[in-house]
Amino acid sequence: MDALTWGDVGEQHLAALTELAGGCLAVDGGLPLFARPPLLRARLLQTRTLGAWHDGRLVAAVGVGTGREPATSTGLVHPGWRGRGLGGRLLDWAGEQAGGAELLLTTESWSPGADALFVARGFERTFVEWVLRHDLAALPDVPPPDGVRTGPMVREAGPELFETYRASFADRPGFRPPDAEEWLGELWDDDGYRPDLSLIARGPDGAAVGFLNVIDNWVDQVGVVPGWRQRRVGAHLVAVALRSLAGDGAGAGEAWLCVNDDNPAAVLYRRLGFRDAGRRARYLRRRP
Repeated sequence: MDALTWGDVGEQHLAALTELAGGCLAVDGGLPLFARPPLLRARLLQTRTLGAWHDGRLVAAVGVGTGREPATSTGLVHPGWRGRGLGGRLLDWAGEQAGGAELLLTTESWSPGADALFVARGFERTFVEWVLRHDLAALPDVPPPDGVRTGPMVREAGPELFETYRASFADRPGFRPPDAEEWLGELWDDDGYRPDLSLIARGPDGAAVGFLNVIDNWVDQVGVVPGWRQRRVGAHLVAVALRSLAGDGAGAGEAWLCVNDDNPAAVLYRRLGFRDAGRRARYLRRRP
């Protein structure tokens, strides 16, 4: 610890934060978007950020967001500096910044060591999901179910898309449907949204039975209404989207998606060729 210099971290240290996040992702896996400026800023450059430096290199950092409850925090320790108590020190500092508020920890590059530390400090894991990667050089072929056809997303189908989304997820525990206008607005305003590659599936009567949204080279959401599950609708949507990503000329060599740890769809995605690329999680310290 004596060889470390501790101090505040800010926007001027974005390159050092990017290097630190990349080092953690290389060993732990996780969400690759974490090493890009938008998400890196959101997670680590919050109300205040503390960093530890060694010979001019950032080896650990933690950001804390205060002002509302729960307070939020994300921390990183470079793999080469683990096992020296740095994670505990970062966690102590985050707790001090949060004061008496509940504290929500987010990790985009989950590791067993961090999990053990958080649980030992009284945090409850409230969310965990797998990050999955698909090599677009090897594509699945899933024929459409009888009577089902798919087509690209158009803005005019927005209300129908939202209703299909709501119907697909309504029976998921804890699901609370957002405001339709807000949900659609965020989707269409996202610079990475690909309506040309996103899909809506229709049954023989023309009614929507499933959907898939693509953002950049990510399969962002897949949903199938209850009456059409177990009929290959979801598998067909994913297979079509992967083939479209592979052939759209953007040069993407891989596709990504995230799936909740207890979501049975994970079995389907792995069967279609997705491979584990790490995990991400959230932990909550409740008030005593």
